[in-house]
Parts: sequence; structure tokens; C-alpha cells
Amino acid sequence: MTHPLRTGGQILVDALHVHGVDTAFGVPGESYLDVLDALHDSSIRFVINRQEGGAAFMAEAYGKLTGKPGICFVTRGPGATNASIGVHTAYQDSTPMILFIGQVGNDFIDREAFQEIDYRRMYGEMAKWVAQIDRADRIPEYIARAFQVATSGRPGPVVLALPEDMLVETAQVPDTRRYQPVQAAPSAAQIATLRTMLAEAQRPVVLLGGGTWNAQACADLQAFAEANALPVACTFRFQDLLDNAHPNYIGDVGIGINPKLAARVKNADLIIAIGPRLGEMTTGGYTLLASPVPSQRLIHIHADPEELGSVYQAELMIASGAPHITSMLAAMEPVDAGAWRHTVEEAKAELAAFQQQPPIFKDGLAPLDLWQVVQDMMAVLPRDAIITNGAGNYASWAHRFYRYGGMRTQLAPTNGAMGYGVPSGVAAKIVHPERSVVTFAGDGEFMMTGQELATAVQYQAGVVIVVFNNSMFGTIRMHQEKTYPGRVSGTTLHNPDFAALAQAYGAHGEIVEKTADFAPALARALEHANGKNLPALIELRYDGNLITPNLTLEAMREAAQAAKAG
Repeated sequence: MTHPLRTGGQILVDALHVHGVDTAFGVPGESYLDVLDALHDSSIRFVINRQEGGAAFMAEAYGKLTGKPGICFVTRGPGATNASIGVHTAYQDSTPMILFIGQVGNDFIDREAFQEIDYRRMYGEMAKWVAQIDRADRIPEYIARAFQVATSGRPGPVVLALPEDMLVETAQVPDTRRYQPVQAAPSAAQIATLRTMLAEAQRPVVLLGGGTWNAQACADLQAFAEANALPVACTFRFQDLLDNAHPNYIGDVGIGINPKLAARVKNADLIIAIGPRLGEMTTGGYTLLASPVPSQRLIHIHADPEELGSVYQAELMIASGAPHITSMLAAMEPVDAGAWRHTVEEAKAELAAFQQQPPIFKDGLAPLDLWQVVQDMMAVLPRDAIITNGAGNYASWAHRFYRYGGMRTQLAPTNGAMGYGVPSGVAAKIVHPERSVVTFAGDGEFMMTGQELATAVQYQAGVVIVVFNNSMFGTIRMHQEKTYPGRVSGTTLHNPDFAALAQAYGAHGEIVEKTADFAPALARALEHANGKNLPALIELRYDGNLITPNLTLEAMREAAQAAKAG
């Protein structure tokens, strides 16, 4: 068969079509002009970002939302280093993603040419696979492998470097077949062992997390939990794997965990962990489960066999993607749940108590009640609304008090990357324009990637951004007061008028300083976002002393000073 003569850039874009790509994110660079030219006549939507970190975050969010690799294009050197934050997020969050980097020509390689970096060394521990395509006739092969690696086993990022001269080189080469994600699956014997261990338990707890989930896997997990009356908790920033209103959902296991839920995990006699790595945040610094051999009987199910046994020596280890294990669990004959059936209702009641209005707001002295802000959101947002956030203490108001509706209503970075909230919110609205999208962003968080508001306006992405403005890097200030009480250093911020800044971008913007003003402001923001398909921003100005739902900065400082004095 005769194949047309094509440039490397055209072969690459054609390969993306083969693998079902509909959207790519990036910042243009002269190092991959031939790809940009090929995209001109392509049906692939190329979303132009304002900074490569925002582009990589958007690609990662796309991967989370769709289960397909998020595609990102950046230029060499500074572009690649800016994009590294999204690659790190994709790796720790087990998100499929492919980053394409323009590279210096092959005739300049290893001379420290302008903006040259060896990406194999730079990204070696940050991606599942890093390679450079030196010949145009091998592009289809490399692209097919990239999609295969990004989606198979534990999903994650792949990085491909594209030398300039390779992209303009011509070749006659056939396209490949579309990629087929491959996942391990449990054996019948492993399911039988799992059932025996469950039948022997008195206080089981199920933990959900990790990658490979889809809507059917979540539905099958729900059926398994219902049939066996199991209490189910979601791990750090995977709270949307089970509808939080479901009777079997008992909370999230991560930062700021409900102490009563932590006690239940510690006192469980069987933990069935489906998907999570059981990392530092999920295990409370490896204290909820002792390492390497936990006191609880542990069934650990993970997509990557190399993850199993790497930290925890589980009694039963199963290499499986979420769809495979959950379909078999849903079909499994239920066990007698009489010993623990009552614990589900008890744990649910403990969660409800944990989500009540915190004492710091009950006296009414705080002009802006952040707990009520979340209640106002839940009162008007549909159950499929997508909530995004980055890193910071402000995120605790979403994690603890918002009740997520189910699969992919939460986008948040498990690697704690600041700056994730705004780009992920914009990406979510681009992917799902029919759904409401609300981003929680701290003031420091917003200033890192807030320029992507311009991207939202350009692509008519009507995301609502709620900026928590307390004029400080709150998380660091909290730790500072605990360790060095009263010695504030490097954490105070001078901020712009966020509402005016939003208006300058062409978005709707307003300021809220009182509790009663938030609900009307939210209604106006949603009307603008969903009616005009343009972003809206609400700036919350509040007392920075209200740093967490549990303790004020003053209380932390006093406790630390008393401890030092004692």
C-alpha cells in the first residue's frame, strides 16, 4: 500500500486523530511550528494557554475527567520546565497525560544549544516513560506506545521530545491502530480469598482511591458495598468515587480527617483498599496503618503490581484496575454482614456531626461564615456540579463540608500543587460546558495561575471562581504559628482587587465580606457563567485568623507559646 508523503508534524497530528484526540492544551513555540501548522486544518481543538504550568494542569484535569490522556504541547527549555508541575501532578494522581515538547534540532543536540535540555534526565523520575522521536517515520510507533503506556496499568504521564528538524522531515509511513488500555484482573481464587477474609471480619472498612475508575466501576463498587453493608471511605482528594449522600459513605481519609473516622480505620480488623497507593496523606503519615505490616488485616488492590508490597505488606495483594475488580465484587455472593451492619449508620452519623457548623462561627462574631458559604453552594448547585481546587488551607472548606455528587465531581491534586484550581476549572468547563463548575482558590493560589482567566474568556468557559482572600499563604502561616509562634516571616501577601482584576479580563467580578451577601452573589455569578458562557469571580474577604474549621491562628499561637514556656 502506498502512503502519502507527510511532514513529521502532519504525521503526529494524524496519529493523534487515530487515537481519538479531540482537544489539546498548550503554549505555542517556534520549536514545533510544523505541528501548529498541521493543527490548522485539524478538527482537534487547540486551547491556547497563557503559561505552560496552566496548560499542563488543564491537560491533567482533562485526563482525570475523561480517562483519556490529556494532551499538552509546550516549547523547549523554559516551556518544558514550566510544564513540569502538571507532569508531577499527573504522576502522583495516576492521571493519563502526554506532554509533547519541542526540542532543538538533531544537529544541535548535546551542545547546550539555545534552551536545550535532556528531557530523559529531567523527567526520568516524574513520568512513566520519556523519549525523543528522532525520525519522522517512527512517529506513529512512538505515539501509539505513548498512549498505551499512559493508560495501561497505573495511568500516568508520558513525555515525548520533538526535535525541530524531525518535524519538518518527510516520510511515507502508515498509521497505527488505536491504542487499547490494558489492565490486570483478579483471579477467581483471589476473589474467593477476599470473600473468606470479609466473612471472618467483625469491623471491616473499605477505602477507595487511585486511577482507572469509570462510572461503571463506581456503580459496581456501590452495589458491592450495599450488598455487604460495608462502610466506605474515600482517600485524599478522591471523594467523588462514591456519592457522598449515599448511606454507605462515611467520609474521606486524608488531611483534616474526622478523628472518629481515623479511630474506625485504626480499629478496623479488615481494610479493603481498592485503588489507593496508601501514601502519606491517606495514612496520616503512615500512622493509621503501621508500616510495613499493619495491625489490621489488609487487602490491597492496585493497578500496578510494583506498588503492591512496596510500603505495606498486605495479607492479600491483587493487581487489578478498578473496573475489573469492582465488576467481580459486584457479582460476588454477599457475606453475612450482621457483625458490622450497625457500624455504617453509626459512622454516617459521626460524619454528619463532623460537618456541622464549626464553633468558631456559632457566636456570629465573624462577618463572613465560610461554612455557610459552602451550604449556600450546595443549596443551588446541581448534583453533577464539578468542584475544583488547588492546595491550601482554604481547600478544607470544600473537602470537609461539600458533599460531592459522584464520579468526577471533584478535581483536586493529591500532590498538593498550588495553582491547580483555576486551570482545572477552566478545563472542566471546556470539557463539560453543560455542567456547572466552581473553583475554590486561595489568594496565593489564584495569583499563580489566575492569568488563565484570559483562556476562560477566550474559549467561553463559564467557570465560577471563589477566591478566599485572607492576605497570606495560610497553610505555611499555620505551620509557622505552631512552630515559631508570633514570628511571622515570608507569609504575608499584598493582593490586588480580585474582582476588578476579573473584570479587566472580561469576566464578572464582585466582592463579598458578609455572610448574607454570598448567596445573591453566587446566583449572579452562576447566571453570568451559565447564561453568557463567561467566567465569574467572587472574592471572599475574611479574617485570616479563621485559618481552619477547628482552630484560629490566635489559638494555635497561644498553644505553641504555652508549650514552649512549659
